[in-house]
Amino acid sequence: MSIVIVGGNDCMVCQYKNLCKKYHCRAKVFTQMSGTMSDKIGTPDLLVLFTGTVSHKMVRCALGGVKNSDTVVARAHSSSLSALKQILDTHVAQG
Repeated sequence: MSIVIVGGNDCMVCQYKNLCKKYHCRAKVFTQMSGTMSDKIGTPDLLVLFTGTVSHKMVRCALGGVKNSDTVVARAHSSSLSALKQILDTHVAQG
C-alpha cells in the first residue's frame, strides 16, 4: 500500500516512514511546499493530511493531484505519531 503524508514536522519524517514500514506501506512525506509536489504525489492508496501544520495551498495541491483517483483521504489536526498510528489502524489492515 502506498501512502502520501502532507504536512507534519520536518524532524518527524523518519519516524513517519518507520511507522508506515511497520504497517508494510511505502510512504512519501511532504512537509514543505515545492513546485513539483503535485507531480511527485502520484496516485497513492491513502493521502494523509496533517491540517494543523499545512498551508491551504498545499492542501489544494495535494487534493488536486488525487482528484480523479480512488485515493482515500484522511485528515488529522495533530501531526503526532499517535495521530498517524490511529489513521493507519483505521485504513490499513496490519499484516
